Amino acid sequence: MTTEPQDPRLHALVEGIVRIAGGDLSTRIPPSMDRDDVAAVIAGINLMADDLQTIYQELEERVESRTAMLRAAQVELERTALTDPLTQLANRTALNAVLGHELDESARGEMPPALLLLDLDSFKGINDSLGHSAGDDVLRLIAQRLQEAVRENDTVARLGGDEFAVLLPKTNLVRARRVANRILKALTESLEVGDLRITCGASIGLRIADAGQSVEDLVMEADTAMYAAKAQPHGSIKVFEPALLYARRLQSVLVTELREAIRQDQLVLHYQPIIELTTGRIEGVEALVRWNHPERGLLYPDQFIQLAEETGMIVDLGHWVLRHAVRQLRNWQLASQVDDSFNVRVNISSTELQNLELIEHVRDILRETGVDAANLIIELTESMAVNGGDLDQYSMTGLRRLGIQLEIDDFGTGYSSISYLRTLPVNVVKIDRSLISDLGGDEKDTNFVEAVLHLIHACGLKALAEGIETAEQAEILTRMGCTSGQGYYFGRPSPPDAIAAMVGNWKPRGR
Repeated sequence: MTTEPQDPRLHALVEGIVRIAGGDLSTRIPPSMDRDDVAAVIAGINLMADDLQTIYQELEERVESRTAMLRAAQVELERTALTDPLTQLANRTALNAVLGHELDESARGEMPPALLLLDLDSFKGINDSLGHSAGDDVLRLIAQRLQEAVRENDTVARLGGDEFAVLLPKTNLVRARRVANRILKALTESLEVGDLRITCGASIGLRIADAGQSVEDLVMEADTAMYAAKAQPHGSIKVFEPALLYARRLQSVLVTELREAIRQDQLVLHYQPIIELTTGRIEGVEALVRWNHPERGLLYPDQFIQLAEETGMIVDLGHWVLRHAVRQLRNWQLASQVDDSFNVRVNISSTELQNLELIEHVRDILRETGVDAANLIIELTESMAVNGGDLDQYSMTGLRRLGIQLEIDDFGTGYSSISYLRTLPVNVVKIDRSLISDLGGDEKDTNFVEAVLHLIHACGLKALAEGIETAEQAEILTRMGCTSGQGYYFGRPSPPDAIAAMVGNWKPRGR
């Protein structure tokens, strides 16, 4: 029996099918020129392999594309998780990660890192006055200036609100102070927000890490130093000291108590008389706030005003003082204890001056009490009057339009010049006590004060000298033509009843 020879194409067909089924989609079965069933199967298998290879390539491309998209999304999520969305600086999470790395390096013998924590001065007033959009613009400009003030390998972060941090890796105290001073200088230059110029300084707390210190402790101690810096004049740098921790805990308690004091009327006003030097008549008073603390007794402004500034309570505190001072003036008037020209002076802070509600608030108080605007004098520090931006000028002009008098306080402490006295919308200049402390004892001091008075009078303004403690000082100032005086020689700050008694007991000189 004879067998027909096997078709060699069948072996190639089976081998090709096995390889294609195994995943080798590039396999192709040699085509047959014959026109039979085997040739048709070979052609069909090759076509199927072509289709499968195309589908698989498309699938691979899709998987690769989706994988790339997922990888990019993950990178973006990681970046977002470590970036402050407003300023594009590092956020608290990113700062802590870098801090942890630097502290680990320090534990292995490298130089320790330095951490600077910054809090902007009077930022709440900007937000309240100009709105959060302008506040955001300020924060972005601050972020840019911070980055320009440090090296590329330093980390600048925004921790939230108006609080920023700068991490200086492997740094000593000398360099850290130098960077902190450079930052302060950069932030003292005015910022242009829309059509306005805004000045926004900062207070800085500085901490050089100790070996083995945790991230949490380092941040907390730098924060403690920053709050101590805010208790000093604006633009201060404070290096952490262990004693600051106790002060910080005490301050936290005071914050809560001060908020309650404003709410529950624990504050009181004392009034220091302002004297007409030529006659000795009490022409008005300056309202000075005190805190009648339930446990610590009567607290003076230097024990809580700065705290109110730091926490943003200064606006509420200022409103309380202004309202109660004007009400007291009205009470004196209704009781016929003072004449129609008697005035009351109230100090306001830079934060209050930058609050757009200030003018409306003053107008409401005058309308509510019926006090004439001319009987209210608002005191501004010399630095506020000179360094203030457009918003400060707007507030001063608005107050003058109400008929209120403006007075420059602390004149002679740093910015005195005839140019600004001629242009500011003020009525009275209060000569700082430091200028008259040696009056009568040194001819040069006497000549200098006389020149200052000539300057003030040449600008068409009234002069008031504060800190008068002797009859000789009062006599010299009167002879020089100083209009008014204030100081312990005439009277210390006193409760309202004592002021009413002083006014009632006054008799013109010579009678």
